[in-house]
Amino acid sequence: MRPELAQLLAGGESVLAWLELDLDARLHFGRGAVVLTERRVLARAPGETAWRDWPLRPQLSLRHADHAGVGSLELSDATARLAEWRYTLGHNVAALRLIRQFERQASGVAAQEEELVCPTCKAPLEPDQEACLICAREIREAPSTWTLFRLWRFAKPYRWQLLAAFLLMLASTAATLVPPYLTMPLMDDVLIPYQNGQPINTDLVLLLLAGLFGAALVAWGLGWARTYILALVSERIGMDLRTTTYEHLLQLSLEYFGSKRTGDLMARIGSETDRICVFLSLHLLDFATDVLMILMTAAILFSIDPWLALVTLLPLPFIAWMIHVVRDRLRTGFEKIDRVWSAVTSVLADTIPGIRVVKAFAQERREAERFREANRHNLAANDKLNRTWSLFSPTVTLLTELGLLVVWAFGIWQVSQNHITVGVLTAFLAYISRFYTRLDSMSRIVSVTQKAAAGAKRIFDILDHVSSVPEPPRPVHLARVTGRIDVRGVGFRYGNRAVIRGVDLAIAPGEMIGLVGHSGSGKSTLVNLICRFYDVSEGSIRVDGVDVRSLPVAEFRRNIGLVLQEPFLFFGTVAENIAYGKPDATREEIIAAARAAHAHEFILRLPQGYDSLVGERGHGLSGGERQRISIARALLIDPRILILDEATSSVDTETEREIQKALDNLVRGRTTIAIAHRLSTLRRADRLVVMDHGQIVEVGSHDELMAREGAYYRLYQAQARNVDTDLDDVPSPGDAVQVAPAKESA
Repeated sequence: MRPELAQLLAGGESVLAWLELDLDARLHFGRGAVVLTERRVLARAPGETAWRDWPLRPQLSLRHADHAGVGSLELSDATARLAEWRYTLGHNVAALRLIRQFERQASGVAAQEEELVCPTCKAPLEPDQEACLICAREIREAPSTWTLFRLWRFAKPYRWQLLAAFLLMLASTAATLVPPYLTMPLMDDVLIPYQNGQPINTDLVLLLLAGLFGAALVAWGLGWARTYILALVSERIGMDLRTTTYEHLLQLSLEYFGSKRTGDLMARIGSETDRICVFLSLHLLDFATDVLMILMTAAILFSIDPWLALVTLLPLPFIAWMIHVVRDRLRTGFEKIDRVWSAVTSVLADTIPGIRVVKAFAQERREAERFREANRHNLAANDKLNRTWSLFSPTVTLLTELGLLVVWAFGIWQVSQNHITVGVLTAFLAYISRFYTRLDSMSRIVSVTQKAAAGAKRIFDILDHVSSVPEPPRPVHLARVTGRIDVRGVGFRYGNRAVIRGVDLAIAPGEMIGLVGHSGSGKSTLVNLICRFYDVSEGSIRVDGVDVRSLPVAEFRRNIGLVLQEPFLFFGTVAENIAYGKPDATREEIIAAARAAHAHEFILRLPQGYDSLVGERGHGLSGGERQRISIARALLIDPRILILDEATSSVDTETEREIQKALDNLVRGRTTIAIAHRLSTLRRADRLVVMDHGQIVEVGSHDELMAREGAYYRLYQAQARNVDTDLDDVPSPGDAVQVAPAKESA
C-alpha cells in the first residue's frame, strides 16, 4: 500500500499521519487506510480499489467515536457527510494522532511543530497535560538499593530501640576483637619464653585466659541482647509495613485492581514483607556487624604494623569492584524472579477458588500444565541469576584466600627481618581470618540486599499509587441523604475506549429505575459511577444536589446498598456475613434483616443456625440462599440508595419468587436502580431507562415504552417470543448493521 500511496503524492507533499483501517461498512475484516497530508485527506476503504481524496478547507471536519470495540471516523463539511470509516480499537491511538494533526492543519499550526506524545503508548497529549490518561499505569523502574532507605518511615517509631541495638552491636563487636589482641602477649611473653627454657608465668596465663573467657562471655551477652532487640523491632516494622500496604490497597479504586492479579498482590503483601523483615532482623544486622568488624580490625592492624595492614587490605578494591559490577545484575534479576514467582502464585489464586469449574470441565491436567509452565519460567529466571551469583561468590573466596597467602609470605619475611615478632604475626593472622571472613560475608549480603530492594520496590509501587477516586480536599457532609440522584452530561472512558457519553438522568427520592439494554450498553458502568467506584471523565453525578466527588468516599457509600448478580460471602458465620456492613449490629437486628430477606427459615435449618460457618465464597449454600443473605446484608445497613445488579438472573423460578419477595421489602421507601435482563422483573419500576452504545435512548414506564414500539418494544418482544433471551444479539435502535459488542465488565 505504501508504494501505491507514494505514486499519489504530489511534489513536496508528505504524509503527516496515517490510520490503518481493518473493518469495512458491514464490519467485515479488510485492509484500508486514511492518510493526512499538508494539502488533503486521502482514503481507501477496505474492499475498495480506488483512492479518494478531499482537499483541506475551513469547512472540513473530522469526528471520532468509539464503542464496544469499534471506532469510527466521520469526514464531513458544512452541508453533508463525505465519508465514514471504521476500525478496531487496536488502532485507536493512531486515530487520535490523525485527528490531532488534522486539527493542527485546520487551525494553521505548523505541521513541523514537535507533537507531544506519551512516551509509553505514543498517544497524543495536550500541551499542558503531564500524564497520559490512556496508560495511567504503574511505571516500571529498575529497583534501587536506595529504596531500602524509604523503610525509615516505618523504622522511625522504633528509633530508640534501634539506637540501643546499634550501641550493643558496637560493644559486642569490640568484645569479639579482644581475644586476638591477647594472643600477642600469650605467644611472646608465655609460650615462646617457655620454649626457650624459661618457666611459665602462671599469674599472667590465668590473667590472659580470664581475659579471653570474659571477652567471650561479654560478646555472647551483648550479641544476644542486640539480636533480640533487632528481631522485635524488625517484626514490628514488618507488621506496620504489611498493615499500611493493605490499608492503602483497600483505598485504591477498582481501576487499579482491574489491571492486577490476585496472586501478585498477595505475594507483595505476604512474601515480600517477610523477606524485608528477615533482611532487617538478620542480614542487616550481619552487614552492620561486618562493617564495624572490618573498620575496627583495620584500625587495630594499622596500629600494630601499617605495612602488614596495607598488604592485608590488597584484595579489598577488587572485591568492591566486583560487587559494583554484579549488583545491578542481581537487582534486576531478583525483581524479575519476584514477578515470575507472582505468576506462580496467581495460578494458585485462579485455580483454587475456581476448583469447581476446573473439575466440572475436567481441566485438572490443563491447570497442572499451566502451573508447571509457570514453574518452568521461575526455574529459568533463577538459573539465569544463579549463573552470575555462582561465579561471583567463589571468586570473592579465592581473592580472600590469595590475600591470606600474601599476608603469610609478607609476615614470614617481616619476622625473618626482625621487624615483627611471632606473637604479632599470630595476632595478625587471627585478625585477618576474621577480617576476610567478614569480607566474604559482606560480599554474600549483596544477594539478600538486592532481594530486599526488589521487594521494597514492589511494595512501594503500591504505596506510591494514587487512587483515581480521591478523597475530596474540602469534604461536604450530608446530614441525611434523601436519595435524589442527578446525572448531568456524564461521560466515561476506560483507557482509550469511550464506554458512556452524554448521559442525563434525574432520579427522584424513593423512585425505582430499571436499567435495560444489551450487554455492553453501559448499564453497569453507570451504576459503578453512581457508587463512585470510578470517577466520571465528563459531567457530574449529584446526590441531593451535591457532587459525589465532594463527599467523603466511605461516608457516601454507607448510604448505598448493593446486591450483585453473584453475591460474595466471606468465610465466617451467617450472622457475621449479614452484619458485614454493620459489625456492631445486635442479634435482634440481624434476625430482623434475615426475616425481611426471607432468609430466616433456611438459616434456622442450618446445623448451628446463625452461627453456622459459611465456606469461602459461600460454599455449602445454594445460589438463592447466598442471594438472600446478601439482601439481608443490604437491609441491615438501611441504605437510602439501593443498587440491584441482575439480582435474580442466575436462579430458578421458584427461588426467584422468594428473592423477589425479599426485594419487595428491600426497595420499599428507597431510591432504587435495578439492572435486569429479564424485563418482566422490572415491571414494578416507576420508569425504565433504555441504554444503547453508552447513551440513553428511551425513558418511560413499561406501558409508555411498549406503546412507542421502539428499542424497548423490540427487546421485550424478543424475550416474549423466546427468540433470543440474550440481549447481545438484539439490534439497537437505528442500526441497520452492527457488531455484537463485547461483554461489559461490572
